[in-house]
Amino acid sequence: MVDLNGFSYPSRRTVLKGIGASVAASALSAPLVARAQSAGTIKLGFVTPATGPLALFGETDGWALAKVKEALKNGIDTPAGHFDIEILMRDSQSDPNRAAEVAGDLILNQEVHMVLPASTTDTVSPAADQAELYECPCLSTGAPWQAVIFPRGGKDKPFNWTYHFFWGLDEALNTFVGLWNTLDTNRKVGMLFPQNADGETWGNNDYGLPAPTQKAGFEITVPGFFQPRTNDYTAQINAFKQAGCEIIGGITYPDDLKTFVNQCAQQGYKPKAVTVAAALLFPSGVQAMGPLGDGMSSEVWWTPAFPFKSTIDGSTSREIADRWEGETKKQWTQPLGYSHALFEVALDVLKRASNPLDRGSIRDALVATKLQTVVGPVDFSSGPHKNVSTTPIFGGQWVKGEKWPYDLKIVDNAVSKLFEPEQKMKIMPWSAA
Repeated sequence: MVDLNGFSYPSRRTVLKGIGASVAASALSAPLVARAQSAGTIKLGFVTPATGPLALFGETDGWALAKVKEALKNGIDTPAGHFDIEILMRDSQSDPNRAAEVAGDLILNQEVHMVLPASTTDTVSPAADQAELYECPCLSTGAPWQAVIFPRGGKDKPFNWTYHFFWGLDEALNTFVGLWNTLDTNRKVGMLFPQNADGETWGNNDYGLPAPTQKAGFEITVPGFFQPRTNDYTAQINAFKQAGCEIIGGITYPDDLKTFVNQCAQQGYKPKAVTVAAALLFPSGVQAMGPLGDGMSSEVWWTPAFPFKSTIDGSTSREIADRWEGETKKQWTQPLGYSHALFEVALDVLKRASNPLDRGSIRDALVATKLQTVVGPVDFSSGPHKNVSTTPIFGGQWVKGEKWPYDLKIVDNAVSKLFEPEQKMKIMPWSAA
């Protein structure tokens, strides 16, 4: 007997002996035809910032997609039968208008059954708006949930088609405050926000970073918001120096933070802590600052130490990170876990949908999601909002590494108790020099 992809076939010699060549050909081909039968093809539209200033957020998406496609080469089983999967990837080019354009095309012209926007508000929100408008299930991640829900008018009115899993802005803000509470400072915080959707959310006086910071007893200074990719931060630096701010907190993208930090050093301003969302997620962004990157701090989305396994192939978080490093020769980055988890949830939804070729059926299965992924549990029945499931977050600090120039260490677990901190938060070396 010969085993082929799980099927046992009689050897050619045995068949020829028994019934002749023509019958043998028929006997050999029948199982293959049965195996190839499919009830149809499910189409997924995947939107990510593969290029442009936000490309670091989408850097791991294409790699993760290739792994998922390999795992799905034989399709999936659902209550309605066996289906093939086709995944169409589109580049948002880090542009909200482009994200809306490609999402609309995927939904209306490519007729995808579900759209999956990943990484940053500028990609997620425009794509989600198109999905809501044209009634297509949408599963997204990679941006604080308030930044995706509130500006789109979902604060008081839940959406019907768009669902998002990620940590919340309030959790990130409390992580920032937790980091600062461990340091000996004058408790004066200068806040740095860009003039865009992320900056408007993080800088919001009601639910942004100013509120919990002041509640915790810190004084804040908020100069005018800066234009992304500006070349001059003199106004912000002067405001922080005049106020005596020993801490900088906010959100920027990597290139903006590099310019800001270099100008701080040039102008003799050296705060004890720089805790910034987004820009400090990536080892390449920290390395680009050279010695000034030592001691930078930020939120932590995911690390290889997360104690969960993939529902797609059983890989641990560490195995996924090691595979990435081995194949790309690059250090793992935090979005890697979410690049994988997005497809974990999407496939789980499709496998449970009563009719995975019907958008309404997929939406119903999406609402009922309860899944343990590599980034933690995703459960839309227990979130702070109907369209949201929250995931763990930690406080981390970049320190000089061994294998790589900098390593990210967990230094605060005030919000999530999954791990004990690896070490204590320290004052930035440049401030002590």
